[in-house]
Amino acid sequence: MASGTLNKVMLIGHTGDEVKMHYFEGGGCIGRFPLATNEEYVNKTSGERVSNTEWHNIVVRNKGAEICEKYLKKGDKVYIEGRIKTRKWTDENGNDRYSTEIQCTDFTFLTPKDQSGASTPQNQQASNNNENYQAPDVQEDDDDLPF
Repeated sequence: MASGTLNKVMLIGHTGDEVKMHYFEGGGCIGRFPLATNEEYVNKTSGERVSNTEWHNIVVRNKGAEICEKYLKKGDKVYIEGRIKTRKWTDENGNDRYSTEIQCTDFTFLTPKDQSGASTPQNQQASNNNENYQAPDVQEDDDDLPF
């Protein structure tokens, strides 16, 4: 952590589209997908239920991107952890534009495999920090230990 600052985002939401992959020379890749989070509350003045959806642009890299592309389908529920990054770019008219993205460092799939379009174990996890894949916990057989 530099100078006592923190840039950390944790989201649980539903994917709004399939993962779009971009491959680079040298073997690297990134995956991008939209993630929707919802907020619901009751308006105290009118008594009406209000629902707001916030869309987040998720960017995941290398092995994590490949895992997301393989297993995440539109509508799946996923936990995303990462940091906010704003990119500046120039559009076709020469105007400066800005995009705010979530640079994903960890994720956990939350949609059970029987409800997802893909055959993924429930609560599949991966981390982009060390690019390893963690399989779900598997119960081991009892081994007659007294504790």
